Amino acid sequence: MPRHILGISAYYHDSAACLLTDGRIVAAAQEERFSRRKHDARFPVLAARYCLEEAGIAAADLECVGFYDKPLLTFERLLETHLGTAPKGLRLYWKSMSVWLNQKLWIPQEVRRELGYDVKVLFGEHHESHAASAFYPSPFEEAAILTTDGVGEWTTTSFGFGRNTELHTLGEIKFPHSLGLLYTAFTYFTGFKPNSGEYKLMGLAPYGEPKYVDRILDEIVALAEDGSFRLNLRYFDYLAGLKMTSSAMDALFDGPARAAESPLTQREMDIAASCQKVAEEVLL
Repeated sequence: MPRHILGISAYYHDSAACLLTDGRIVAAAQEERFSRRKHDARFPVLAARYCLEEAGIAAADLECVGFYDKPLLTFERLLETHLGTAPKGLRLYWKSMSVWLNQKLWIPQEVRRELGYDVKVLFGEHHESHAASAFYPSPFEEAAILTTDGVGEWTTTSFGFGRNTELHTLGEIKFPHSLGLLYTAFTYFTGFKPNSGEYKLMGLAPYGEPKYVDRILDEIVALAEDGSFRLNLRYFDYLAGLKMTSSAMDALFDGPARAAESPLTQREMDIAASCQKVAEEVLL
């Protein structure tokens, strides 16, 4: 009998579903393609139905459903972060609790309710999911693997290798030190929407000069000999969840963040070029 496994990403941004049959991708889609809601984060029931229909199977034919991270570990991070920044972090804490208590802590129940079948649900660590999505579809039997994003459960960057069917993690960098959140912070500072406008920051970079690279590396990002990095958290406000950057960032770059939809200036172009250069230096 064929082995059908449905992968699910949901409840953060750009929810999606992917169906594998005997280890091969049969169908994959983002929920926004069907709901027409940009960055739709809801459970991808429409995308999941599409995947099942493409394979000609029903939910009852699934061996299991895989979820892209471990919600309880993420919940632990949120509790420690928001309560640790009290009273500043309490507002976002109470706002996020309603989502967690109603959805994110009940993933197996949500999956079974939306799919209409009592299927087994498995949870993989966030950065392992990233690594798997890169390594397993590749033509390589062995490869080095580097993953970087905003944050998973606690990890923001991981490195290791894949060999045959196994993934091996050799090292990690933990929240709040995050190259992805650094990039998102500069996305916000240049007037674009976090978790949406990062591609605009990248597209803006070629129009500027990387004149702020030394300033960023001297003040914001500390690079170590082993390739790891740490952020100077006084320039950020994402721990409390109020906004991405602090007033210290305004002072460092000679003015406040650009207001959304206001005219772009050479300063934003130069900041974008500098951020891109730093990101490349940290990674490569």
